Amino acid sequence: MVLRRAGMMVAICLSLLLKADTMTIAAESVGIEIIAHRGASHDAPENTMPSFQLGWEQQADAVELDIMLSKDGKIVVIHDKDTKRLGGVDRPVVEQSFEELRSLDVGRWKDARFAGTRIPTLGEVLATIPTGKRLYIEIKCGEEILPELKRELAAAKRPAAQTVLISFSAKVMAAAEKQFPELETYWIVDIKPNPKTGKLAAKAEDLIRDAKAAGVDGLDLSAHETIDRAYASKIRDAGLKLAVWTVNDPKLARQMIDAGVQGLTTDRPGWMREQLRN
Repeated sequence: MVLRRAGMMVAICLSLLLKADTMTIAAESVGIEIIAHRGASHDAPENTMPSFQLGWEQQADAVELDIMLSKDGKIVVIHDKDTKRLGGVDRPVVEQSFEELRSLDVGRWKDARFAGTRIPTLGEVLATIPTGKRLYIEIKCGEEILPELKRELAAAKRPAAQTVLISFSAKVMAAAEKQFPELETYWIVDIKPNPKTGKLAAKAEDLIRDAKAAGVDGLDLSAHETIDRAYASKIRDAGLKLAVWTVNDPKLARQMIDAGVQGLTTDRPGWMREQLRN
């Protein structure tokens, strides 16, 4: 009986090891870092613990989230400037205390199954990062958040390689680069053409110039067919890394991979990986 149980345990362990190896191969085989946008936000309420945990379960290489400050200076994980859409309370985040924000139900809007879900703290999410995975932290406010961010990252004691800072503000990213020289930093830019004129928001050369001026490590651009091999090569040849958002179309995802993009943000990390493997 003991030998039989021992044999079963060996078989289970081997099975788990093979599964882990298969997942590793799957992660590498699609040729791009899959980043879960606000977690697996297609399947769970965005920027919540269920969404982040599901992102990891769906084998995302990284998870992305948004941070802002509460009225009393606490970092909260939320995208919108107010809590109307997610929590049903039409008040700015910065005018609510951490306790007030924490009392809101930000899961019911998605599905009754998520009723009672609360706005998480950054520390809670940092604690979930698996070995070998990364967390992209999008700063949705100004430089005023950086001191508290520095304190929370220090308290979390995560390896620097597991944390990436991103923002739409080049000014904020320049300040973040100075405060966190050990972390990767990306400047987010929407390059989609103007719907009326068809003109791009910015050329690759302009983005490179401004990114270099801010001192960031990379660019996180809105995914668009404009990003071809030539466009991506200019950015990467300038020593900048390149990621795109938010891609839920496998055809566009393949175009981005062919162009040489290194990171792809999607609401459906598990599904997207399966589509790219087929």
